[in-house]
Amino acid sequence: MKKYEAMVLSCIDPRFQPKVYKYLKSKNLIGKYSSFTIAGAGIGVTHKKFKRWHSTFWDNFDASIKLHKINKLIVINHQDCGAAKIANKEKKFNSSIENKMHKESFKNIKIKIKKNYPNIKINFKILSI
Repeated sequence: MKKYEAMVLSCIDPRFQPKVYKYLKSKNLIGKYSSFTIAGAGIGVTHKKFKRWHSTFWDNFDASIKLHKINKLIVINHQDCGAAKIANKEKKFNSSIENKMHKESFKNIKIKIKKNYPNIKINFKILSI
């Protein structure tokens, strides 16, 4: 069985797909990762607004470890994120609030990885649209 390098968690936003591909190509990862794409990426798998999605991601992550022998999770969020806007309960929304939400999602993923998958490396990235 071939060993892949990583699982990539990214957002469904169509504007974002070419940027994700370009980023992964620059890291020489094309054909070397499994992919999980969901609205909000890190926000989608950590924010309470999307709680029903969380276990789906972690079940898929477990499968990726077993099937693809990955050793890294790469989480790629993006600016101007619609899921962040949906999850935000405040009426005002700006880049500062959004950035805080991205960082909170990264923190929550890191806690879960360190607790349940101590041998998995993690990389976080926020790309602009």
